[in-house]
Amino acid sequence: MNRFSFFQKRYKTARRLQHIVNVFLKYGFGRAVDQVRLSRYIPFLTRLRSFGQWPSLKAPGMPQNLRRAFEELGPTFIKFAQVLAARPDIVGAEYADEFKKLLDEVPPFPAPEAIEVIERELGLPMEKVFRSFDERPVAAASIAQVHTATLMDGSEVVVKVQRPGISDIIGEDIQILTAIARLVERYAAEVRFFNPVGLIEEFARTVKKEMNFVQEAKNCCRFRRDFEGNPDIRFPQIYPEFLTEKVLVMERIYGVRIDDIKRIDEGGFDRLKLARAGVDAYFKMVFTDGFFHADPHPGNIFVTPEGQLAFLDFGIVGAVTDELKDALASTLIALINKDYDRLIENYITLGYVRPDIDLETFRMDFKSELVELLEPMYGLTLGEINLAEYLSTFLTLAMRHNMRIPPELMLINKSLLILENIGLELDPAFDFFAAAEPYASKLIKKKYSPGKLFGRMRAEAAEAGELAFYLPRNLKRILGKLLRNDIQVKLHHLGLENLIKDMDRSSNRLAFAMVVSAMIISGSIMHAMQVPPRIFGISVLGFLSFFFAGIFGLWLVISIIRSGRL
Repeated sequence: MNRFSFFQKRYKTARRLQHIVNVFLKYGFGRAVDQVRLSRYIPFLTRLRSFGQWPSLKAPGMPQNLRRAFEELGPTFIKFAQVLAARPDIVGAEYADEFKKLLDEVPPFPAPEAIEVIERELGLPMEKVFRSFDERPVAAASIAQVHTATLMDGSEVVVKVQRPGISDIIGEDIQILTAIARLVERYAAEVRFFNPVGLIEEFARTVKKEMNFVQEAKNCCRFRRDFEGNPDIRFPQIYPEFLTEKVLVMERIYGVRIDDIKRIDEGGFDRLKLARAGVDAYFKMVFTDGFFHADPHPGNIFVTPEGQLAFLDFGIVGAVTDELKDALASTLIALINKDYDRLIENYITLGYVRPDIDLETFRMDFKSELVELLEPMYGLTLGEINLAEYLSTFLTLAMRHNMRIPPELMLINKSLLILENIGLELDPAFDFFAAAEPYASKLIKKKYSPGKLFGRMRAEAAEAGELAFYLPRNLKRILGKLLRNDIQVKLHHLGLENLIKDMDRSSNRLAFAMVVSAMIISGSIMHAMQVPPRIFGISVLGFLSFFFAGIFGLWLVISIIRSGRL
């Protein structure tokens, strides 16, 4: 990249950030802009008019305002809002419910642009690929839109087309979101627990995968293999000859959305059977296959005329390692059996508990609160359990104990919440945990099978042998450092850098104010003593001292107003 392109990109990014700040100001989020130190992007007159008047994020109408702001900011922010819609633990139920309105309300882009992308990507004119092509999209999302078509051989298909230029737009916006997330972590300690930078990084990885339709096609093909022969579950066929990173052609599946209960009842489908098939499919993905559909919202699950559950949209998937599968199974069994001690041990294994926490104290304090949280849940049906509320309460409990949750578990939790809502609509009496128990039990049996135990023992023995081999060398190195007085201890003061910066800023302002005061005093003395040269009886030096003191004083006042803190 040459120097001109570099500065052009930086200027473009700065303009985009300015636009983002202006949109947030437009919808009343000046307080949040202030808190993350983006005040320099707020026009001075706006700052002066609104000083101290920004509404609270909890004020009525703010969730709707934030949804409108994300909508105005375009595809990246719409997609981010869709991610946050499944995270009421972070944004709260009101905001999450509002963001759900963006799931199916993204304006489509013109059909001629879609046709241009298809012809460019496939390298063929439309009439050589499709017998017919409906220019009206049947669905539009933040990254792509879907058209129905018929291939030359008569096969009915759907064509997924990526939005033109979306890759550059999302790449630039993610850079800005990452920078904002770093500011949030630095200046908003109350949300640091949720790892904003990690959330944006995970969002970036997810969006990158979603924009690669080749990868989405591979995901679909893997699901087809995993569920081959299952009469209750269906995945669409992919047409690899019409597949690129920006165009995906797949079999068209007719059906009813899983949340359209009226049409499901009119079709005479067994709702309990559908609920069991969906939950069975999901737990098979997580506990058996280790590869699961991570976006099972109602728009992505249909009931076919044959009574099958058809899954669509495979851009967001999750992977579960063998270790995580074992830990999840143990957690589920412990939850079913009310084994709170085992549950806490599993939380430690899953990485919820930070290494610097006193484990014994944590076990004692956390167990009593865990019992209080979970005990009322036993004996209830799915219709009587508010899983979202329990998850939110658990996350509040986790934050109080300074715990953290790995991102892959957030994907599973998100999917569980979506499945819970689907299950509630299909059959409120469906026992969600009972459906999971056979898969968890099977994993536990596999975990403690002779072959598995022997494999673990062999791995542990190899690791112990490696430790014994390197131990003398490492001990010799440590002893040598002790004899040379070469042992160093590093201390990290968490949060101290912010205090130092604030103290430095305050001392600079105080020194600046003292200089201004000294200029005013010296100007007064020079004026009183009529220090030459003089014009109209006024000391020129005294006048200049007053003049510059006024400019510097005004500068100081402006900087204080821009900081938002008196």
